Amino acid sequence: MPSAETLERFIACVERNAHIEAVEQFYTAGSTMQENQAPPRVGRDAHVANEHKVMARVKTMESRCVRPVFVNGDHVVIRWVFHFEWKDGTATHMEELAYQRWEGEFVAQETFFYDPAQRHPR
Repeated sequence: MPSAETLERFIACVERNAHIEAVEQFYTAGSTMQENQAPPRVGRDAHVANEHKVMARVKTMESRCVRPVFVNGDHVVIRWVFHFEWKDGTATHMEELAYQRWEGEFVAQETFFYDPAQRHPR
C-alpha cells in the first residue's frame, strides 16, 4: 500500500507533466500498463519508451488530478484530465480513470479506462 506522501509525490510529478520521470520513479521493473481492453505493455522500460513516443509529439500539455483519489489497501483509483496540444496543430482533451495496484511504494499494475474516441485529435 502506498503511503499518502508517496501518492502525493506521484500525483505532483504527473501534474508537472513529468510523465517519464513518474514512470521511472514510481513503477516496478515488471509493472504492466493497459489501455482499456488492449493487451498490456509489460515492463517499466516499455512504459518509458511509450511515454517518450507520446511526448515527442507534444507541443504543450496539461495534466490534472481530479480529487478525491480513492485508496483501498493496495488499490488506487485516480481520475485524470489531460489536454494535449500536438506539434501538428491539433489538440486532444481526455478524461480517464487509472486503476492501479501498488506493491508497497510502487505501481505494479495499471489499467486506464477512457472513451477511445477522445484519442482522436481535433
